[in-house]
Amino acid sequence: MPDAPTTSGSAGQATLSDTPLVVAIDGPSGSGKSSTARGVAERLGLANLDTGAMYRAAAWLAMHEGLDLADTEGVARLVEAADLRLELDPAHQDVTINGHDVTTAIREPAVSAAVSAVATNLDVRANLIARQRQIIAEAPDGIVAEGRDITTVVAPEAPVRVLLVADPAARVARRHAELGEHVDAEAVHDQVVRRDRDDSTVAAFHDAAPGVTVLDSTDLTLEQVVDAICALVPPAFDPAVAR
Repeated sequence: MPDAPTTSGSAGQATLSDTPLVVAIDGPSGSGKSSTARGVAERLGLANLDTGAMYRAAAWLAMHEGLDLADTEGVARLVEAADLRLELDPAHQDVTINGHDVTTAIREPAVSAAVSAVATNLDVRANLIARQRQIIAEAPDGIVAEGRDITTVVAPEAPVRVLLVADPAARVARRHAELGEHVDAEAVHDQVVRRDRDDSTVAAFHDAAPGVTVLDSTDLTLEQVVDAICALVPPAFDPAVAR
């Protein structure tokens, strides 16, 4: 994990940190985490880790293999042995698991409805958190990671930590727009509200931990949210201010 940002050199003159920048973004469903994380990564030239895609891929695999998601030990063994690969380019975020390209499949409503059963499996969670920490540690030029517990568990020492929130009605509307009009509005509402309720049993993402910046995206454009997060980057990590 990166240490707190430091500066060196003559007084009043910043130099770039030797530690790659980590930006951690948490938030409830529909708060705009994924779009925001991609935007920040593209703006800063960093990798982008969508940890939710990892849980979705694990859920897809368990369903594909015909496992009962209530069989926590069986699901955990399956996930532990899985070959899970994610592209970290914010413009191309392909996901494969055991050789299956699941980039599109993990966004299907059936997976969305099932993913909390896997995300709340503590053994699965421990395995994927370890993988997430490794990915972050090995990102040579820095990374933007988003999910439910990035600011508190996965990367609690990240120089930039943000809890992205939004009004519940806005979150449901955004998720409905993302999934398309063919998806039942009531099902979307259930997905957003129930997933938040279920996932909150294993991850604290409704209240900001000490040192985490809360950003309400309800009335902001995506560009404004990206601007606000990029403004939080310490000077030691920002080439634009290191002279």
